[in-house]
Amino acid sequence: MNICGYYPESINEGEGMRAVLFFSGCRHRCPGCFNPETWNFNYGEIFTLVRQDEIIAEIAANPLLDGLTLAGGDPFFSAMEAVEFIHRLRARLPAFPIWIYSGYTYEEITARPDSPEWTLLQQCQVLIDGRFVEELKDTTLPYRGSTNQRIIDVPASITGPEVILWQPSAL
Repeated sequence: MNICGYYPESINEGEGMRAVLFFSGCRHRCPGCFNPETWNFNYGEIFTLVRQDEIIAEIAANPLLDGLTLAGGDPFFSAMEAVEFIHRLRARLPAFPIWIYSGYTYEEITARPDSPEWTLLQQCQVLIDGRFVEELKDTTLPYRGSTNQRIIDVPASITGPEVILWQPSAL
């Protein structure tokens, strides 16, 4: 598996200051995607255990971080590898919040509760779901690019019968 980028600090991919890890590979191929080079599963660098340890150490050493965001590409195309990385991260930082982006909808992911994608979703606190739709592009939206995409509170949604949208923290 490859990653195509890592930002040690960002305020664009989720609430607060977040580390952001970009996974290579996406088959959604949304027209108007701002990162089409990330569709290639071989783009970027191989995500070795050494590189994972470097990133985990950097995250653990930064007291300003509010969490980690997994983006891409689409991390759900590398679900098992993403889960393994999260387990490694959580061995060092057990309650570290994780946001994740996907072109899949929440309903598509949860339709297969025995899948690696479902396992990955359960490790995350927030899911930004849905394919980017160029005709619905709205640059004023926080943390997403088109109006069809939702910011979902994963733990609240998993325990109930309906999708619960994430609410920003009161500052």
